[in-house]
Amino acid sequence: MINYNETVEIVFQGTNTVGGAQDHPVHMHGYSFYVVGFGLGDFNNETDPKSYNLVDPPELNTIRVPKNGWVTVRFTANNPGVWMLHCHLLKHLTWGMKTVLIVLNGDTPETSILDPPPSMPSCNFSFVNYIQKFKHSDVVHPVQIIGM
Repeated sequence: MINYNETVEIVFQGTNTVGGAQDHPVHMHGYSFYVVGFGLGDFNNETDPKSYNLVDPPELNTIRVPKNGWVTVRFTANNPGVWMLHCHLLKHLTWGMKTVLIVLNGDTPETSILDPPPSMPSCNFSFVNYIQKFKHSDVVHPVQIIGM
């Protein structure tokens, strides 16, 4: 879990362990981040940060991690919620090349997640039951799929 307004740095290391690997387009929901560094080979925590661009780094929400290189990004965690971070290659996504970042609420209502609307079903109420409850109402019109 990440505290609200915390500075987060992530180093993505590309490898070629299986052979024929390719660059990974990595995307983060909920944020843009600054690309402060990149290079070929393995990331070296002692020397590589000395080459970071902390003056005018590009701001993106998707990067390409080179197959035999690394990319370092930074962002300020000022958008509370659960945000997906994943490779944009579908095959890699299904293999588990994804995670979520949980950013905690801040100290004020303006820096916290809004409460769900009253009409939103709770997690202890199954979606099927929710549809059945409103089957004959004007609120929800269930979609009927023919031939499945």
